[in-house]
Amino acid sequence: MTAPDVDAVKKYLLSLQDSICNALEAEDGEAHFKEDNWTRAEGGGGRTRVIQNGGVIEKGGVNFSHVEGIELPPSASATRPELAGREFQAMGVSLVMHPENPFVPTSHANFRFFIAEKQGEMPVWWFGGGYDLTPYYGFEEDCRHWHSVAKQACDPFGKDQYRRYSKWCDDYFFIKHRNEPRGIGGLFFDDLNKPDFDQSFKFVQAVANSYIPAYLPIVSRRKNRVYQKRQRDFQCYRRGRYVEFNLVYDRGTLFGLQTGGRVESILMSLPPIVHWQYNWTPEQGSPEAELYEKYLKPQQWIKD
Repeated sequence: MTAPDVDAVKKYLLSLQDSICNALEAEDGEAHFKEDNWTRAEGGGGRTRVIQNGGVIEKGGVNFSHVEGIELPPSASATRPELAGREFQAMGVSLVMHPENPFVPTSHANFRFFIAEKQGEMPVWWFGGGYDLTPYYGFEEDCRHWHSVAKQACDPFGKDQYRRYSKWCDDYFFIKHRNEPRGIGGLFFDDLNKPDFDQSFKFVQAVANSYIPAYLPIVSRRKNRVYQKRQRDFQCYRRGRYVEFNLVYDRGTLFGLQTGGRVESILMSLPPIVHWQYNWTPEQGSPEAELYEKYLKPQQWIKD
C-alpha cells in the first residue's frame, strides 16, 4: 500500500479552493470572496473565504482548514474507538452556496483527509466527502444533470461506485426528526482508504473536480428566473431544514466544534435569512407541495 502524501493532499485542496472560488465569482458577476486567514492555538489553521450579497449568491463560503491535535475528538473516533487518543491531522475544503433566487438550489460540498498516528504503529488515514443539492423548487432537468455529472466522475473507478455513494448520500443527508431528506442527494463517502492512497486520492480529485460542472449549469439556467414573495418565503422556510440538519447531525460541524475550531468558519454554512413557521403545510397541488411529493424522495434520477 502506498504511503499517504499529506503535502500533496494539502496542495491539491488549496488549489481546489482557488478554482472553485474563481468559477463562482465569475458566475455571480458582482461580488467577490473576502479571505480571512486564521490560526488555531492547538495547532494548524486555515483560510475562510466568504461571498455575500452578490448578483446570484446571497451568502456562500469556501473554506480550507488544516488542524492538528493530540487526541481525536469523539465525532472522528465514534466508529473507530481503537483510534481514540491518537494524534491527528485533519484537512479539507468545505463549501456551501445559498443563492438569493429561490429557483436556484443551495449546494454543499466537502472533501477531507484525516491521518491518525501513534508512536510505534502504522498511521491510519482516510478520505471523506462528496456533494449534495438542496432545491426549493424542483426541475427534473437539474436533478438529472446533477446526478449524471456525479456518475461520470465515479464510473472510471468502478460501475458500482455511483450507486453506492449516491445511496450513502441519501442516507446521510436525512433529517430524522422530520422524516424527510434534506435535498435530492448526490455523493457521500467516508473512511475511504482502499485499494491504496494513490487510487483513493485520484477518486477524491475526480469527484471534487466535478462539483463546478455539476452545479454551475443549474445556476446559469435558473438565476434570472423571476420570483415573487411567495417563492422567497418558501425558500426561507425550507432553509430552516438546512439549519436543523447542520446543527444536529452534520459530522463536519460537530468535528469543528469538538476540536475547538473557529466558530465563524464552522457556522459559515448557515443561511443568512431563515423562517420557521408553526405547523405549516403546503397547499395541495402547489409547486411547494410538489417538492415534497416528487423531489424529496430518494430515487434513481439516472440509469446505471
